[in-house]
Amino acid sequence: MKHSKKFVIILLCIVLFTSCVPNKKLIYMQKQSESDLVAMSGSIHAYDVKEYRFQLNDIIDINMKTTSLELNEMLNVRDNSTQLRSMDGLSSGDAFFLIGYTIDVDGMVELPLVGKIKMVGLNVKEAKQAVEEKLVKFVNKDNYFVRVRLGGIRYSALGEFNQPGKFTILQNQITIFEAIANAGDLTVVANRSEIVLMRQYPEGIKTHTINLLNDKIQDSEFFFIRPNDMIYARPLKVKQIGTGVTLLQTFQVLVSLATLYLLYLNTVD
Repeated sequence: MKHSKKFVIILLCIVLFTSCVPNKKLIYMQKQSESDLVAMSGSIHAYDVKEYRFQLNDIIDINMKTTSLELNEMLNVRDNSTQLRSMDGLSSGDAFFLIGYTIDVDGMVELPLVGKIKMVGLNVKEAKQAVEEKLVKFVNKDNYFVRVRLGGIRYSALGEFNQPGKFTILQNQITIFEAIANAGDLTVVANRSEIVLMRQYPEGIKTHTINLLNDKIQDSEFFFIRPNDMIYARPLKVKQIGTGVTLLQTFQVLVSLATLYLLYLNTVD
């Protein structure tokens, strides 16, 4: 019986020290070495996060307006703000999908009257110039207005999020922490040191493993997410074990295990 009690105590200690989630696993941007920041599945050059170049399946908001009412009708000129207000019943992503222009598999968008324009690989300024070069064939210079902007940032949040799903944020730039907050934040058992980010590049999709506990994340190219990013939060091993997350929950599990074991001993005796 004495050995049985010792076994129970040892078992309780093991479970206690391996079950709870320590604060080191939860606090973002801690002081850590730069080598712990990012693990990539392949070498790639760093991007300038301030300049995004359009890729396949991006939705672009293009607004064209001239001094000619007749030409405006042919260009299908519209007030996007009015249309967005009229679509309050839809999500912002659905609204821009309906009023924006999606880059097709050939990297093109097709505009009324103007025709097809290649947008893949262009930034906002270059895309605006491409539209103006086509539009100037129909209207005199300085008699038109062109605005091009990204129709929101779409991304997916999977795994240990409180509200996982697919989201659209109507901004030109959002940080990875804003994206996480928009998905209800990570759960307590999310592994913040191994967040998987799948990102689209011209040559295909690459997977990166990011440590959000490292404060060097602010200086990396992954601090800002990009359109069509997929963020996957892996669970900590504590979830695989199936014990409690907090000390109280773990203690309740331990009490239950000890009670069952003692009942078993009494039954055997």
